[in-house]
Amino acid sequence: MSGPYVIRGSVSLPEAELLWRFSRSSGPGGQHVNTSDTQVELRFDLARTEALPPVWKERALERLAGRLVDGVVTVRASEHRSQWRNREVAAVRLASLLAEATAPPPKPRKPTRIPRGINERRLREKKQRSETKRGRSGRDWR
Repeated sequence: MSGPYVIRGSVSLPEAELLWRFSRSSGPGGQHVNTSDTQVELRFDLARTEALPPVWKERALERLAGRLVDGVVTVRASEHRSQWRNREVAAVRLASLLAEATAPPPKPRKPTRIPRGINERRLREKKQRSETKRGRSGRDWR
């Protein structure tokens, strides 16, 4: 593996808490595909981890609730023929998933009002357009 996978700042995925599982992958590979376990399943116990700050952990548990099974988040990778590359892809995918799930919520939108002049100009232009269209008809609509 190529070092620790940073989630954000100084927080990274602890190698000891990652659970790897390998199985045979479908797809291209010829005779090789039937003999090697290239599909990677990476599991991370989000509910029991101590690697994340409590606020991040709570936020991630809330945001990933639909993906969790008993507090464990699972990521699969099988797009490469090599188990090594699939391991890399799965770890990066998990790190980015956790980074997104632990990100602070966006600042609330500050409602703004449309200036009165702009609204009046819009209504005036609508009225003018209406008069133009009304003038095209042969009848008198007044």
